[in-house]
Amino acid sequence: MGYENIKFSERSKFLVTGAAGFIGSNLVEAILKLGYQVRGLDNFSTGKRENIDLFKDNPNFEFLEGDIRNLDTCMAACDGIDYVLNQAAWGSVPRSIEMPLLYEEINIRGTLNMMEASCQNNVKKFVYASSSSVYGDEPNLPKKEGIEGNLLSPYALTKRVDEEYGKLYTKLYGLDTYGLRYFNVFGRRQDPNGAYAAVIPKFIKQLLNNERPTINGDGKQSRDFTYIENVIEANLKACIAPHEAAGQAFNVAYGGREYLIDIYHVLCKALDKDIEPIFGPDRKGDIKHSNADISKAKEMLGYNPEWSFERGVEAAIEWYKEKLCN
Repeated sequence: MGYENIKFSERSKFLVTGAAGFIGSNLVEAILKLGYQVRGLDNFSTGKRENIDLFKDNPNFEFLEGDIRNLDTCMAACDGIDYVLNQAAWGSVPRSIEMPLLYEEINIRGTLNMMEASCQNNVKKFVYASSSSVYGDEPNLPKKEGIEGNLLSPYALTKRVDEEYGKLYTKLYGLDTYGLRYFNVFGRRQDPNGAYAAVIPKFIKQLLNNERPTINGDGKQSRDFTYIENVIEANLKACIAPHEAAGQAFNVAYGGREYLIDIYHVLCKALDKDIEPIFGPDRKGDIKHSNADISKAKEMLGYNPEWSFERGVEAAIEWYKEKLCN
């Protein structure tokens, strides 16, 4: 169950790109706890130095400050590495609509640089972050790999292109790649600040400060919110997945479905707040409903998520209360 019992050879070395970010820093922490060596790479464009500082005294951790848009940096980062967990990317659908050129540079060219560097350094497995946004306007639920609609944002396009390159690098160059389509990940160290902050940490912070949060749209949009521990499990399970599963993309979620307005009320109740939200306009490029079919990841990766939304949100609230109230 989970990932605590996954075994790699004793001298295994992992590279986590985007190591100073929310998902990246959680992956670094988990792998170090399992006793393996980790090299982190980040340029701090969205990641935070405080996330890296957590590991600076660990002898199994080393850090490179650099940008995945530079191939030489990627080559140096992959030297001597067995497993690459490529989390370096810029997120946010609305921001990608404002900055399509930057998203192309980071999310496509940067990921391609990492695949090439991994290939040239004989990396065993290349696991990379994709996104549920690749489903676009496909209306059917649950979302199933192979049934995708028209893309709705540059961000979604970058992730679709990454998946196509992943497929080609497995087929043409023998690099085992595994794309993980994350569905609304949340948990400790997710940034609650800024215009593009994820909804759960943003709501928690605003409620703790007795502010009225704004819900985009009518609040009746639904999401498959996925706690960070499930994402860690998927990444590590992909590192031990068979070659037959390589070159493909997999939904990474819990397989549930929560409505935004219901989540708001759950947070209000947990924080003992009675604050009416403000309802704002829909966000450009947003998908109305999201719910994952995770049967492919279960079957081919051995993925078996243990953290439900309820369990995860309880843990997240406790973390933010301690972090933001002290």
